[in-house]
Parts: sequence; structure tokens; C-alpha cells
Amino acid sequence: MSKNLKIVLGTIYIVILISFLYFLFLKFDISRIDDFSYYKLVQANIEEYIGKNLVLNLFLFFLFSIFWIMLLGFGSPILLLSGILFGKWVGTFISTISISVGALLLYMIAKFFFKELINFMLKDKFEKFRERFKKNEFYYFLAFRFAGGLGIPFGIQNVLPVIFNIKNSNYFFASFLGFIPHFFIWNAVGAGINNFIKGSDSFNLINLMMNKEIYLPIAIFLFLIFFSFMVKKFFFK
Repeated sequence: MSKNLKIVLGTIYIVILISFLYFLFLKFDISRIDDFSYYKLVQANIEEYIGKNLVLNLFLFFLFSIFWIMLLGFGSPILLLSGILFGKWVGTFISTISISVGALLLYMIAKFFFKELINFMLKDKFEKFRERFKKNEFYYFLAFRFAGGLGIPFGIQNVLPVIFNIKNSNYFFASFLGFIPHFFIWNAVGAGINNFIKGSDSFNLINLMMNKEIYLPIAIFLFLIFFSFMVKKFFFK
């Protein structure tokens, strides 16, 4: 059963990915890839389209993000996209909710179908943390999420708690609260890129990086990376 599920999930993931890329390149004029005015036109069209029916587009983004995360997709592209499409505040809200739900569903699937496999692959590496998680699983998982998963790939972060058998409610709320700082930063960068395209007549990498809507979130992100090392040193040593 688990092998068949893997095949089904893998097939769905590939179909969604190919469909998304096909739609993207169908709507994107490759011949104008170096024309900044074309990006301004695309940005204006997207903004107009989103504004016509914000609720529907939020719902579609919500569903897409859930399936993306369930199929082990990376988190950062979704976060940048939500910032570009909806701005840093609404983008942070919708991406945090949708990714938290997607991660929880992935965790539940992994716990039900792949518990033995995940324990076999990861249990020995994280055995020393099991007792700590049993004492206060919400607190430790919140610290883990807040520290950006300690550099562990996002897909593995979402299924790793299977070895600790964390309660679904603790998993969701610790993820939701722990995601907010990092997700806000990524959405702020996405919104900053969108605003740069809207307000500039030509592309200049230096001007882009010197924009406070870009460099300030990046500086905070670097601080959070440093913070994650401190959390790892004191809480997960």
C-alpha cells in the first residue's frame, strides 16, 4: 500500500509541476526575457488579475500551497510568490496558514503510511532528543520551527516529528507560530521585488539590493540564521 501511495503521490507531483511550468512558459514570452519593460507589463497584469477577485485567488493559492507542501515541494518559492502576488502582510498570512495545513497533512500521511521507514532512516540520528520532546513537545518543536528547522531540508522537517509521535494539534500550532518570522521575511522580499519592478524604469542589481525592502529582510534573515545556530547549540546539542 505504501509503495502504491508513493507512486501516486509522485505522479501527482510531476503532473502538477509540469502543468505549472507549461502554463508559466505558455504565458511568458521567452524572446523578451531581457526586456525589463516586459516584466513591468507582466507585473501590472498580475496585479490587475489578482485585484479583480482577491478572495478566489487567495483560495486557489491556498489549495495549491497545500498540495505543493504535501508533495514535498520547497517552501521558499511559495513564500516569494505569495509576497509578489498578495504583499507582505496578506502573503504572510495566507502562506503561513496554507503551508502549516500542508505540513500537517504530510505529517499525518507520513505517520500513517511510512512510520516504520522514517524511524528506520532517522530514529538513530535523533534518538537523544526523544526524551526532551516527550517532556514538552510543543515547546521544542516551536523552537525547532522558529530556528528554521536548523538547516534541515523543508520536506524532511515536516516528516521528522514522526519519530517523536507529536500530537497533531501541537504540530500544527507550533508550526504556525514558528513559521511566522521566517515567512514574513520571505514575503517581504517578494513584495519588495514586486514594488521594485513597479517603480523602476530599468533593472539594476545594485539598486535592487540597496532597496530597504530587500536588504532589511535579508539582514533579518541572516540574523535568524545566526539565532538558529544558537538554538541548535543550547536546545538541540
